[in-house]
Order: sequence, then C-alpha cells, then structure tokens
Amino acid sequence: MALFGLFNKEKKEKLDKGLEKTKESVFKKLSRAIVGKSKVDDEVLDNLEEILISSDVGVETTIRIIERIEERISKNKYLGTSELNGILKEEIASLLEETNTIDYQDFKLPKSDEPYVIMVVGVNGVGKTTTIGKLAHQFTANGKKVVLGAADTFRAAAIDQLEIWAKRVNVPIVKQKMGSDPASVAYDTLVSAKSNNADVVIIDTAGRLHNKVNLMNELGKIKKVMQKVIPDAPQEILLVLDGSTGQNAFEQAKQFTRVTEVNAIALTKLDGTAKGGVVIGISDQFKIPVKYIGIGEQKEDLQVFNKSEFVDSLFN
Repeated sequence: MALFGLFNKEKKEKLDKGLEKTKESVFKKLSRAIVGKSKVDDEVLDNLEEILISSDVGVETTIRIIERIEERISKNKYLGTSELNGILKEEIASLLEETNTIDYQDFKLPKSDEPYVIMVVGVNGVGKTTTIGKLAHQFTANGKKVVLGAADTFRAAAIDQLEIWAKRVNVPIVKQKMGSDPASVAYDTLVSAKSNNADVVIIDTAGRLHNKVNLMNELGKIKKVMQKVIPDAPQEILLVLDGSTGQNAFEQAKQFTRVTEVNAIALTKLDGTAKGGVVIGISDQFKIPVKYIGIGEQKEDLQVFNKSEFVDSLFN
C-alpha cells in the first residue's frame, strides 16, 4: 500500500535514513540551545541562527527564517520553546514551497513527440556521471527508452565512466574519442535518439570551471547544435551538486547559474552528511527547484525531490 502520498514506504524509509545525520546534528544542538528555557528569546534565536548556518542552510536563508520567527513573536508576544520545532518546520516548508512549486511526479515526463533532452552540468567529482546513470535506470524502470551522450570529451575517464553506467543500466550511449567536439557528440546523440524513437536523452558535459568564458561558450554551442535537431532542446538543464560539500555547493551553483540557464538541481550524497540543510539554502537562494536528491550508492538511490516528505523526514 502506498504511504505518504506518492511516496511508498521503502522510499520514505530511505529518505529518513539519508537525512539522519543532518537531523541528529540540528536537533541535538537545538535541544541544547533551549534547555532550561521556557520561551524563545534573543539568546535562543542567536543559537538557532548559529545551528542553521552550521548545517549549511546558508546565511541569507537563515536570516530569512529567523526574521519570520521574530515576526511571529512580535505578533503573539510570547513563543514557548516547545513550539519552536513546529514553527521551524512550517517556515522551512514555506520557503521550499516558494521555489519548488511543482510536485514532480515520480520520474514522469511531459508528453511530447520529440525526445526529452536533459543536459547535465556540474564540476567533476560531484557525482554527475553516477546521477546520469541513476536517472537512466529510473527512466528505464518507468518504461522509457533512454539514450546517453558522452559530451564531456575533455577527460577520457568521463567517457569510460559513462560507458560503464550505460552497460550497467542497459541503455545505448553515443560517444566519440577524447578531445572530440562536445557539440558534435550532442548532435549525434539527438539524431540517434530521434531515429530510434527514444523518450529521453541525457547529455553529459565537461565539469571544469577554471575558464568560465570557455565553459559558457561550450555549453552555448552544445545547446545551439542540439536545437538544429530538436528545436526546444534541452528542455532541462540539470545542475548536479554534492550536498556534502556545504558552502562549496553554493559557490558552484553561483558559477553555473551565471554561465547557463539552469532550471533544475540534483543534490547528491545527502546520506552520510550533516549538511542536508544545503537543500533548503540552495533552493531558496537560487530560486531553482531541487528536482532530484541522491541518498545512497545504489542505482535506486536517486529520488525525485518531494518537499513535504523532505521536511517530514527532517523533523519527525
């Protein structure tokens, strides 16, 4: 029986487990901050601010949350510490709601006569290739025909890793040799996908930021060339960020949103880190929906982000 709306029990348990360290870190500190206090005062709010920042919610987002709680105190004149958890949960849910306005259906795609093209961007080492492999697995499990494109031709290892994933999840891959033109690979991938009536195309791109002008030009060229085959491609530019890196993830989001029109985010490696607050901060500050979260090593451990279940797992 399905529980928690679209979530089934197993997925919810994985999410709960994946957020365990963040939850433990935040609420242990919070319970220490309010010990011996019956009402939320300036000292409690200062401690809460410190807790949220240390959990990588981010300074700007933390200030917004604190201001909203202060607003409630000024309205009600009194706020008991026993109510703080519930209010914090409401405010975080409200922030996530503002950016994540769409409740993504479980790896469902918009109806179209053309393949749905996802261009994946992000620095090396964040779990980009793994995320592509897991996405391909999930789409295939949902009965979709997937084609991968190895357009990160800057590193031979990137092509090899993507090929390993293609074999693992049993989907075709279009590749050329290292040093080839990435736009040419993307073009060939879309031509192949169209001729084979594929539903989804996932294009890997180079993950280097050392020269932002080159990166911007390269990503721009890939988009332009893909649009010769599918006019509205890519329908999704997915930025992959490593949730365990905290503030580094904010910096990468800043850089990539400057050079390309990112419209979805995947946050990986949320299991095993106390920095799960990064989901809240990145969603709030960049006004880009978090679409996927990675909470484990297995190919099934990529979930479509569900804001209400995320908040539920964080607080319950």
